[in-house]
This record gives sequence, structure tokens and C-alpha cells, in this order.
Amino acid sequence: MFLYTAKQTSIFLKNILYGLWLTLIVLSAAAQPSSETPVRLNQVGFYPNAPKIAVVEGTSEGPFYLTTPDQQDTVFTGNLSAEKKSLFSQKTTRIADFSAWQTPGTYVVCVPGIAPSHPFDIRPQAFHEVAQASMKAFYFHRLSTPLPEKYAGPWARPAGHPDTEVLIHPSAATDHRPAGSKIRAPRGWYDAGDYNKYIVNSGITTGTLLSLYEDFPAYFDTLGLNIPESENEIPDLLDEVLWNLRWMLTMQDPEDGGVYHKLTNANFDGMVMPAAAKSPRYVVQKGTAATLNLAAVAAQASRIFQTYEQVLPGLADSCLQAASKAWEWAQAHPAMEYNQEQMNEQYDPDVSTGAYGDQHFEDEFIWAAAELYVTTQKDTYYQAVDMFPDDAMPLPSWSQVRLLGYYTLGRFSNTLTPAAQKDLPALKKRISSMADQWIRQVDDHAYQTVMGQSERDFIWGSSSVAANQGIALLQAYRLTSDKKYVRYALYNLDYLLGRNATGYSFVTGYGDKTPMHPHHRPSVADGIEAPVPGWVAGGPNANAPRQDGCTSYTSKAADEVYTDDDCSYASNEVAINWNAPFAYLAGALEALQFQVGYAEQ
Repeated sequence: MFLYTAKQTSIFLKNILYGLWLTLIVLSAAAQPSSETPVRLNQVGFYPNAPKIAVVEGTSEGPFYLTTPDQQDTVFTGNLSAEKKSLFSQKTTRIADFSAWQTPGTYVVCVPGIAPSHPFDIRPQAFHEVAQASMKAFYFHRLSTPLPEKYAGPWARPAGHPDTEVLIHPSAATDHRPAGSKIRAPRGWYDAGDYNKYIVNSGITTGTLLSLYEDFPAYFDTLGLNIPESENEIPDLLDEVLWNLRWMLTMQDPEDGGVYHKLTNANFDGMVMPAAAKSPRYVVQKGTAATLNLAAVAAQASRIFQTYEQVLPGLADSCLQAASKAWEWAQAHPAMEYNQEQMNEQYDPDVSTGAYGDQHFEDEFIWAAAELYVTTQKDTYYQAVDMFPDDAMPLPSWSQVRLLGYYTLGRFSNTLTPAAQKDLPALKKRISSMADQWIRQVDDHAYQTVMGQSERDFIWGSSSVAANQGIALLQAYRLTSDKKYVRYALYNLDYLLGRNATGYSFVTGYGDKTPMHPHHRPSVADGIEAPVPGWVAGGPNANAPRQDGCTSYTSKAADEVYTDDDCSYASNEVAINWNAPFAYLAGALEALQFQVGYAEQ
């Protein structure tokens, strides 16, 4: 009873101020960025007792100063470090370390002869608002419902895509659901800058957010997002996840348990608002990847929502049944690839939206088996796959989800049966060894982050690389209690919020220099200068000019190939699978700040 009362009280107080908060976000995001500065730092802030670093690009040397924003009062003086060289360009940097200054307030870093840094705060709960906004972003992507001003502020809009009459594409036709017949598949989140819904991308997104709740339930039990469900007895994070989970469940064929790969238009919509997009919608063929994604997510959701059986009767059982049926279908169809080009050769209409094609399903089997095993405690799931086929520890992405299963095994290490318990020491060593390898030389690098130690980090959606590295570091901390891993996870959050070669905080609305023109249909079409807040831009992508043809890139250095231009879908699009790991990283650090001593109660 206390849990629900605390949540409702917290939400009530926060909602009173929410309109004012949204107004401030609009004003700050619409403002012109501060003058360019070679001082790169987290533009949002720092915890009082946490490490605090700024990176100064160029030839400056000697002292630096921490001052009030008007530069009238100097509160701390330090010396810049020795010169460090970028791995990707001719840039050199020096480090301004002001970790010793712990007094809350708003400050700038000043170096003689160059423009001061963007202002930032030092305070407990330094990332509360940006973490909250990155989760609230999912509300702004809801389909099949209007977004009233009470919850959406200036980004209120009519409902888009009811998805109550979705056509069965010929590639998905069966005797009981022939081509052209209609199914209901409402709700869900728009995937990215476009208006389609893809199971494999929803899978890693939903799984990441469910894991965030499982890892830090006490924090999220009372975190308010100001969404229509905020007054109910379910934590807001789970309420938002439910909006997408209920859609995912509609994508399973009840006849055989297989899952349609995506719900989509035949072609991408133009830059219009959701309600103006009226093209026919289809579900396309079933596939092994999509089916195993649902199996994993539904199994994880089942164990979480068991706690809420009274308010959501039968949901946990329905999720487990869906997961079991999906697992059975995948075992019978272990290599059913979604090959869009091949499908278009056989069936009409052609589909040209995101393919999310995958030819390798070993990782999906591992993830689904781990979730089903932990939820049911049945050894048959654990033993059905080779849980550790090699020594690789590939960072999670929509096409590589093995580590999500490993994280779950580590999360429930105290309740594993002997079948898995024997592998636990090796699993812990793998995760901590991966983290140790990442952090070994960070202090020698130009921006002193795990992110960016290799050009391979700067791919499409590189922001999610940084965030997922941060999650892996926090998993290492949870398994070992070694606080050094939290430090380097925090450094990757610093990267995402401005300590990088572009000087951008990649989260819309948070920082002085943030994306104003993301490749995001609502932000382009809504007539509001400020983009929808809380969305993480894709980030530097070494191959972006070749991939999207946008001509406004100004650098060829891998860590700088980014442009704040809505033509740049290869560096400046938003996507749910990029926001989810950022939400995890920022939310987890907020939940951990007192535990690791970064702030005092």
C-alpha cells in the first residue's frame, strides 16, 4: 500500500510543475546556442562527489578556472593536463579536472584566451530531469491515441495510425488469415524518425526498459512521467512499456505462435504529422528473429507483471503463454529469415521501409532461452541452446542481443538452478573482463571516455554504442561491487551530454548546444521551433555522407561526422533503441548516486 501511495503523492507534486517545466524546455531549446567553445563537457551537470572533467581542444596550456556563469567569481583553480592526441584527427586536447570542487551551484569552465564552457550544474540528482525526459520521449511516440496538452504540452497532437484495420500482406498470408484480410494491432511506439513499427527493434528497446525496472525497482516505483496512467497503481515506466508490449502481443499469429516481422506502410511517409499519414498498413511475413524477440520480451514481462496481478489480472499468464508459443514456433522454424528484397520479388506490394534483416539467430535463441529459463525455472530452456558458444561478448544492438540474456542470468544469480549456477563464475568473469579491457587506456585518450576508442564505435546510431557500453559497465559493477565501473559509465554519459568531439549534447532540449533539426517527422512537421524533447540523436557516423547523401557534414574525422540537419538520417535521426539504453544509463546512475557516494542523502 505504501508503494502506491508514495508513487501517487510523488506524481501529484511533480505534475503541478510539469506545465512550467515544459515551457522552460521550449524556451531553452528554441534559444540560439551559446557561442562556440573548444571546452567540451557534460552540459547538464555533475554530482557533487563524482569525477568532473572538461576537455579543452587546441593549444591552450597552463591554468583553468571554475567560475560563476558571469565569470565574476572564481571558485576553483587548476592546471590543464599534458597534451593528448585524438585517434581520428589532428586535434589535441588537455584535461581540466575539477573533481575536488563539490559545492552545488551553476558554473562555467574558463581557460584564458578562449570562450568559456557552456554552463552546467553541480548538484545531487543532476540527471533526474534528462533521465525522466528520455523515458517520457516514448510517450510522444505513441500510436493510436491523441496526445493532449495536459501530458504533451506544446507537442500535443491528434491521434495517428489507429492500426485497427491492418492488412495481411501476401507474404504473411495463411489459410486462416488470407492476403488482404484485416487484423487489429493498435498501440505501440513509432520506431524512429518514421511511422512504422518493427518487432526486432521493439524487442531490444522493451527488454532494455524492463531490465532498467528489474535492476532498480525502488527508484522507478515513484518516478513520475506525467502520462495518462500516472494516477494508477503501476509505476509509470512500466505503464509506458505496456503501451508497446500490448502491441507486440498482437503481432503473434494466435493460430501457430509465429510473429510478423513488422507493421508498416509499403513506403515511408513524407515529413507530415502522424494524423496526416493515411497510407494502408500491412503486417509482413513471420520470422525467427521477430518471434524470438517476442518470446524474450514476453517472458521477461511475465515475471515483472506477476507483482501486479490484482491490477492487471491475467497479463503475466498471457505473456508467458505468448512466450512459450513463440519459442515453440522458433524451434520449428529456426532459420526463417526476413529477406525484404526476396519478398518483394515474390509479392506485391513491394515494401521499402526499414528491413531490419538478420541472418543469424543464435543470439536471439540465447536471449529468449535465458528469459524463459529465469521466468519458469525450467532447465529445459537453459539446456536447449549453447548458452556460451564462444568467448565473444558482442555489445547489444537490434541484431545482436546475446548479452541481454547474459545480463538476466547475472541479475538473478542468486536464484539460478544448478544447471546455470555452474556457469555463473565464468559469466561474471566475461563481463568484468570486457569492462576492464575497455577502461584500461581511457585516461590516455583525448576525451577520456570508453566511447570512441575505435573507429568501429562511430557507426549508425553511435549514441547507442556509448549508452550500451555504459550499461555493460554498470552490469560489471552490479556483479563485482567495484565502483570504478560506475565512474567510466558516468564518463560515457558525459560523452553523450557534450564531452565529445562535436561539442553537442545529443539529447534534444538538454544542454546549450543540442540537436534542433533531428530527422524526426513530428519535430519537422509540427511547426514548433524546439524539437520534441528527450530524444537522443544517432550521433557521429563515419560513413554517414555516403549513406544518406546529406551535404552539410563539415568533417571527415570519424568522431566528428555529425550534422544537425534533418536530411541526415545517418547521424541525426532518433530511434527507440537508441533512447532506451540512454534512459537506462541516466536512470541507473540516478538510482545509484547515493549508493556509490556521488551525492549525499
